[in-house]
Amino acid sequence: MKINNHNVSGINPYQKSLDKMAKPEAAAQKKDKVEISSAAKDLQANSIVQARQEKVEALKKQVENGTYKVDPNTVANSIVDFFRKQ
Repeated sequence: MKINNHNVSGINPYQKSLDKMAKPEAAAQKKDKVEISSAAKDLQANSIVQARQEKVEALKKQVENGTYKVDPNTVANSIVDFFRKQ
């Protein structure tokens, strides 16, 4: 049995409906936008970063000199408080 292709090839009868469905989706897509408030920018100020860096350097010196002491009660209380908040 021989089957000949009598129809025009390359025509998709569903293409028109696919095109109609695809166009609204493309128009409906929105882009994300992020804006940082001036208050948030102030929190990122260099003075805070610099103060934190100074504190880290002081702690490093204490650890190197052997003068840094850990209070176990303060650490335990901090851990308990952390898990109570959750």
